[in-house]
Amino acid sequence: MPVQIKAAFWFLVCSILQKGISVITTPIFTRLLTTDEYGQFSVFNSWMSIVTVIVTLNLSAGVYTQGLIKFDNDRPKFSSTLQGITLFMSVVWTGVYFIFRDFFNSAMSLTTTQMTAMLIIVWSSAAFGFWAAEQRVLYKYKHLVTLTLLVSVLQPLLGIVLIFHSEDKVMARIMGVLLSQIVIYACCFISQMFRGKTFFSKKYWLYVLKFNLPLIPHYLSQTVLSSADRIMIEKMVGSGEAGIYGLAYSLAQIMLIVNSALVQTINPWYFEKLKKRDYSLIAPISYSCMVFVAVANIILIAFAPEAVAIFAPKEYYAAIWIVPPVAMSSIFFLEYDLFSKYEFYYEKTGFIMLASIIGAILNVVLNYIFIPVFGFLAAGYTTLFCYMLYAIGHYLFMKIISNDYLNGENPYNAKILLAITITFIVIGFLFMATYEHFAMRIILLAVSAVAIIIERKKLIGLANDILKIRGRTVDNK
Repeated sequence: MPVQIKAAFWFLVCSILQKGISVITTPIFTRLLTTDEYGQFSVFNSWMSIVTVIVTLNLSAGVYTQGLIKFDNDRPKFSSTLQGITLFMSVVWTGVYFIFRDFFNSAMSLTTTQMTAMLIIVWSSAAFGFWAAEQRVLYKYKHLVTLTLLVSVLQPLLGIVLIFHSEDKVMARIMGVLLSQIVIYACCFISQMFRGKTFFSKKYWLYVLKFNLPLIPHYLSQTVLSSADRIMIEKMVGSGEAGIYGLAYSLAQIMLIVNSALVQTINPWYFEKLKKRDYSLIAPISYSCMVFVAVANIILIAFAPEAVAIFAPKEYYAAIWIVPPVAMSSIFFLEYDLFSKYEFYYEKTGFIMLASIIGAILNVVLNYIFIPVFGFLAAGYTTLFCYMLYAIGHYLFMKIISNDYLNGENPYNAKILLAITITFIVIGFLFMATYEHFAMRIILLAVSAVAIIIERKKLIGLANDILKIRGRTVDNK
């Protein structure tokens, strides 16, 4: 088997390991922590995702991978200089924090110890991100899989041990993450710095800053769109409610594994079709992906009460009402990804940034209006509504691009998109309506199972279409 295919497989395994182990250990932490404590840790993670974008500028994301290809004759130096600029920015922001720590602590509802731990985790995660991206480009999957598995196991184990031996259980959970990362990820930093032997390079520092600074509003807006709800719930309602919402959000995000697998499968093929201006199969394959994401999320929605009961004690029961709207958001996120490929391919990043900023601002405004009125449950529906508008915005931008570059040819049939989306949402809400009527839910499950059996040949055909893409991608490579 070619090394590229083996590497692609193991890189996918890495993603599943990280998410899977986190999911498996969730029932443990929901029982070791109160809803308030779980909510505080969930809010800590939400703030950390925002701080990561500000402190590191997301340099370990796309710009680094592109630079590894562009400067392939000078990779060690390029890598070490990006490690250098990230360390420099982390130190500067740490200094800024300590000067204004009272303000930041009050704004984020975090202690100095928690904020210090957060800044160290942010830096170490970025250091690992650079090293991991280089391993992917070089197809060195063995070391990456080993370190990923090691950290994924160490984080929850250390967290559990520290919680049992600490009065401050939230800080103990944070320290489990910090200690497992700082030891292992620091080795990644040292490795790249030792090989590159360069901390500062005017050429490379200016290159990455020029590339990534215009994208910061996009990265930050996406992070706010996915994180603001938990922060606002804690501020406006309480830590306990933030914990319940955080559990529901974590359960719904399990299906991101399905999204990631599909996106990783179709991306090379998709861009190749755009390059060749061959659009005949793009829409059918995209519809297939949407159907599979919809079916996977319907299963999660159908068994949300049982999933919550398994993953958390009865104090978290209200989370069942959050799972459906957040799970439904996944299909709109997939649609955004499908539509935005045209924006990325034709380098219309202004469209991407505009849609992201509007979505983030709208999410904050709607949360501010509806959470005080309807409680933390409102955040699930504001998330669904904002992702819906997010997908619609990118669809309209895609149509503008099709008019400019594709002679007005619309890549997708709007009626088919609506049919799949509306059917998914209606079925999802039907299952939610049966949560307190077990017999009705069993009947609805039976009807759904019969429909799947009747349409099994079509579903198998959709699966084969997606699998053939992998074959075409491999053959073309």
